Amino acid sequence: MPTRQKFLKKRSIKSGMPPGSLVHIGEERAEAAQISIIAYDATALEEQSLPKIGKHLPSCINPTGVTWINVEGVHDVEIVRALGEHFSFHPLVMEDIVNTVQRPKIEDYGEYLFIVMRMLRPQHEADFSSEQLSMIVGPNYLLTFQEGIKGDVFDAVRERIRTSKGKIRALGTDYLCYSLIDAIVDSYFSVLEELGEHIVDVEEELTLTPGRETLHRISYLKKEIIFLRRAVWPLREAISFLERGDSHLLSDATRVYYRDIYDHTVQVMDTVETYRDLLAGMLDLYLSSVSNRMNEIMKFLTVVGMIFLPLTFLVGVYGMNFKNMPELEWHYGYYALWAVMIVLSLGMVAFFRKKKWL
Repeated sequence: MPTRQKFLKKRSIKSGMPPGSLVHIGEERAEAAQISIIAYDATALEEQSLPKIGKHLPSCINPTGVTWINVEGVHDVEIVRALGEHFSFHPLVMEDIVNTVQRPKIEDYGEYLFIVMRMLRPQHEADFSSEQLSMIVGPNYLLTFQEGIKGDVFDAVRERIRTSKGKIRALGTDYLCYSLIDAIVDSYFSVLEELGEHIVDVEEELTLTPGRETLHRISYLKKEIIFLRRAVWPLREAISFLERGDSHLLSDATRVYYRDIYDHTVQVMDTVETYRDLLAGMLDLYLSSVSNRMNEIMKFLTVVGMIFLPLTFLVGVYGMNFKNMPELEWHYGYYALWAVMIVLSLGMVAFFRKKKWL
């Protein structure tokens, strides 16, 4: 996804509308929304996909275990509306779900938690895809809403649920929430590794053959780092809330896992700040390199001009049309003038080399 599309998403279409209006803000998509449901407990697992929300939804909820409902495509606001009405979500929550330019945050509505964050995945040429992930954590259900970009970073979590690896099948929605957030934060490290490799390449290029293309790459990487920082910085506050465990939906057993995510988020933030400082220094180094190269060129041109200045003076003097100029009638005048100019030029070149100006 181009950096321009990451930053620019129009919100003006909602001007004048009442709070809670379900208007999709984000990239328009032609694909139909997809709904997948995984209901499980310690002994049973059931997976299914629904083309739309209907009368079958209540039967999909596992009353004694955990039900994970994943919606890919919030551009279909009717699905969001139907789920919101079924679970009695606040209208502002549903409004934030379809508005894909939200700042990462967490809100406690008592009976459920509403979490918004960015899901990033590395692409080619130091680019990465970005989509908003909205998560609603209830006592026995967890809903995730994705923008609709094909794929996500939750395949490993799904595999752990299917194979019953680890504690995920034995614990509740708070642990599933931890697993999903942990997968998202781990994807940040993948994005940072990709960006780090390109920063190293640009740094080597800067020291060897800096050019206009180098400046474009530095500018592009700076924009990517700025976007990544905007996605990570507010997330630290949300993870801190989960770490404290102020909500009754979060058990003491999972609090230590959220503390681990908080540490990872701090590491991501430190790496982002380091990369940002590196790119700022590289930009200054590029500008200094260009300025030094310009100074070298100007110095060379100045030296060449100084060498030809006395020669131009001599040629100009003897190019005047006065009759009373004895040297003009001298038989060896032409050769003598050439000899003087050559000796003068060589002498000035030797002087400039001695001064290390050449």
